[in-house]
This record gives sequence, C-alpha cells and structure tokens, in this order.
Amino acid sequence: MGPVRGSKKRKQVEKKPEENASASGSSEKEGSVDWWDELSKRMNGLQSSSKGLDKFKSVLKISQRTFNYICSLVKEDMMAKPGNFTFSNGKPVSFEDQVAVALRRLSSGESLVNVGDAFGLHHSTVSQLTWRFVESMEERGLHHLQWPSTEAEMAEIKSKFEKIQGLPNCCGVIDTTHVMMCLPSSDPANKVWLDHEKNHSMVLQAIVDPEMRFRDIVTGWPGKLEDWLVFQSSNFYKLCDKGERLNGKKVELPEGTEIREYIIGDLGYPLLPFMVVPYEGKELPEIRAEFNRRHSATRLVAHRALARLKEMWKIIQGVMWRPDKHKLPRIILVCCLLHNIIIDLEDDVQDEMPLSHDHDAGYHHRICGSFDVKGVTSLLEAKYRLSSGVYNLPFGLGCAAVPAGR
Repeated sequence: MGPVRGSKKRKQVEKKPEENASASGSSEKEGSVDWWDELSKRMNGLQSSSKGLDKFKSVLKISQRTFNYICSLVKEDMMAKPGNFTFSNGKPVSFEDQVAVALRRLSSGESLVNVGDAFGLHHSTVSQLTWRFVESMEERGLHHLQWPSTEAEMAEIKSKFEKIQGLPNCCGVIDTTHVMMCLPSSDPANKVWLDHEKNHSMVLQAIVDPEMRFRDIVTGWPGKLEDWLVFQSSNFYKLCDKGERLNGKKVELPEGTEIREYIIGDLGYPLLPFMVVPYEGKELPEIRAEFNRRHSATRLVAHRALARLKEMWKIIQGVMWRPDKHKLPRIILVCCLLHNIIIDLEDDVQDEMPLSHDHDAGYHHRICGSFDVKGVTSLLEAKYRLSSGVYNLPFGLGCAAVPAGR
C-alpha cells in the first residue's frame, strides 16, 4: 500500500465537531451511562478504583463526550455492515460496545487475546470490530486532519508559533517517528523493513501546528528511508515545490527583507525555500547558537505531539507482532485522527498526560546530506530582531546543493 497522506479527500462533507457533539447531548447522556455501567460489569481486569466517568476515562482514555462524538462519526458506516457479534454469555454486542472494544484495542496496545478476555469476546471478534472501526474512521474522520484552508486560520497558527520563541511566519514543525514491528527474519522480503537501528519499522512523518495537532502526515514507508527522502516523496513537498502551498503572505522585517511562509525541521532535512533548519556545528557564533536554541525549542511541539500520540494510542508505541503491513498505515492514520479529535474537542484527558518529548527511544539522529533544489540559485539570509531586542537571528531561505545547516 502506498503512503497515507493527510490530504486525502473525503467523499462527503462532515458536520463540525461541536455540531455532532451537541447532537449527542443530555438526552442521550443518561442512556450512555447505563450502557457503560452494563458493559463495565462484564469486563474482566479493567476495573478501576475510580467511579462513573473517571472509570470510563481510565479504560477508554477519552471522555464520554468525545466517545459520543466518535460514535456519531462512525455509526452509519459500522451499523450498515452485516454481522451478529455476541459476548461469551450470549448477549449481543451493541454498537457502543463495538466502538469501546476498538478504542480499547488501539489505546491499550494489548493483544487481541487479552482485549477479548477482558470484554468476554473471542480474539477474532476483537480483530473484526477494530478493523470495522478503522475503516469507518479513516473515511468519516479525515476532516480532522487537514492543512489550514483559510488565511485567518493560518494567521492564527503563525501568531502562536511566533509567541513560542519569536520565529516569524512559521507555519509548522516537521518530525518523524518509527512504528516498530516484529517480523520473522526467515522471510527475505522483510529485510526491506530493517532500519538503521536494526529494527523492523514503518516511518510516520508529521507536520504539526503549535497546539500539537497533526496537519499533514505521510506513513507506509520502511523505517530505513531517510527523513528527507520521505519528505521529498510527499504530496506536501510537491505542492510546495510547485508554489501551491506555503505561498501565503510574506513578512517584511525592519531591515526591509521579506520572509516567506515556511516550516522548520531538524538536520535530517535540507534547507529549502520553504524549510528552515538549524545551523550545523558546535562552536557557533552566539547569534547562530541563539537561533539554534530558539529553533530547537519550537521543534519541541512536534516531539511532544508524537510522544503523546504513542502514549495515548499504545498500539503504535511498542513492537507490533507481525502486523499486516498493508493495514498498518491505515491504523496509524486513525490514531492520528483520534489524537486530533481529542485536541479539537478540548478533551481534558490531554491535560492529565505528562508532556514528554521522547517518541523514538533508541534512535540516533541522522543528518541530511546535500540536496539539489531546481530553480534556487543562492543562499539567502534575513536578520530578524526578536522582541527582546538583543539578537538578530539569521534565517536561511534558499539553497542550491547546499549541505543542510551551513
């Protein structure tokens, strides 16, 4: 299966989150609690010392309001598919039960057998319900992962990025993480998935906004592929290269220089007209060292987003046992959609999670080599005086076969 991208078009226009959330309001809330009470009585090993909705969140990792909204997205598709599922005691598995089982599988990362035992279901049923949910979510939830469509939305993003560390006209941060897999070494075909750290893995590349929301993703490529090659293969890169993205208003600096829209990345990426990377080297002049510090502090947004993604949806956190490599990109996409929905609905479950930035433990940083950019003939530097009035920070805005981080 080819790479999954966040720019995929959905078949129909979906309601806004607040509209769907209100549709499952107080009139349904009481029934939902009754449904949850009934299901929780049947669960084994998933009991919590907390009660009511706290217990709900401890098992499903989201609030009941978010759960109701997710149900509103997938109900039509999931209910339209044939299948009579029953618990081990013979009782039918309701629609809400199906969604709960799928969310538990994705959020816990536990095996199909363990999730099945906890809910009183056969592991094959857990697998079927999870995949039904994934298929519905990737179709009905895709509007939660898209590049800003209005000038006002992009202006807000750029304003928030500038408030972090003073980088003007910044539209996003790019980073990658590895989803590790346990594949049989006896199969020669699996060597393609062996990455630089000797793990079988699939890469996820994401562009993140200042609220840790994913705005564009690429996944499905083997983990050994260099970051810049994954980026170069992406639809996002192609749109930027054709001048159809990151082509909004420029910012004019006090010195008269203009800075175009751009994203920032680490030294695994090349310096491009629309990509700003840090300076390379240890003994840098203070002006460049300060730029690198601020650049690095801004990139933490992406580190934290990917770390939270894996912490919330643990199915992609550990080592997946012999996954279907054609289905895995779709599972990763749905985990990204769920991550964004939690942000979009302002679910307070995210406030209870620690802000980690370690999403790729054991992986060493790799540096991009030279990179040819057609039509760009010079390396430009613009100096921007930060609000502190102390530093003029250089911004690399273009290159022609220039090593990243000159």
